[in-house]
Amino acid sequence: MAANIARRFYLLCRSAGVNVIPQREKLRCVLIRDINNILRLSVGYGTRGADTIQDAQVQIPVDRLTVSYSRSSGPGGQHVNKVSTKAEVRFHVQTADWIPEGVRQKVFEKNKNRINKSGELLVTSELSRSQQRNLSDCIRKISAIIAEASEKPHEPTAEDVALRAARLDKTNKERLKQKKIHSATKKSRQVDFD
Repeated sequence: MAANIARRFYLLCRSAGVNVIPQREKLRCVLIRDINNILRLSVGYGTRGADTIQDAQVQIPVDRLTVSYSRSSGPGGQHVNKVSTKAEVRFHVQTADWIPEGVRQKVFEKNKNRINKSGELLVTSELSRSQQRNLSDCIRKISAIIAEASEKPHEPTAEDVALRAARLDKTNKERLKQKKIHSATKKSRQVDFD
């Protein structure tokens, strides 16, 4: 089953005009690279590993994804009523061992509205009238979700910490100055009325 899905995805990528070069018989994963806003799909085969640049790519094993197609909404005449082009890709987040544990937790927290009751992340696409393009768009979306969740927070430098402390100190001094001015004017008003 997984080999059929992998082979079908390979054929879909080829028909969509994406350059895929086979190296072995069995497809293991899909590698997505997004460099300079150009989507490039390359396919990994067999036991050969992919590049290990974490910033630009995410490995997505095809056999772990559930792909289904349905009829797309919107304009398109009779073509919409005849052809199932809307792509739905889903996978179970908690059992996705190809994603590190911390990243899985962040994916779960940031995408609560995309996760159904059984814990599956559901991504859909109906941008195109083509199943191939919609499927590659779904995989690109999953890659973006995982990449966003795997980003590490910015660690402040010593200079940033010093600047933040100086701003806070200046703000507190200004606040105290305003309080003293307000207190002095309030006391002078009370003296005038007495």
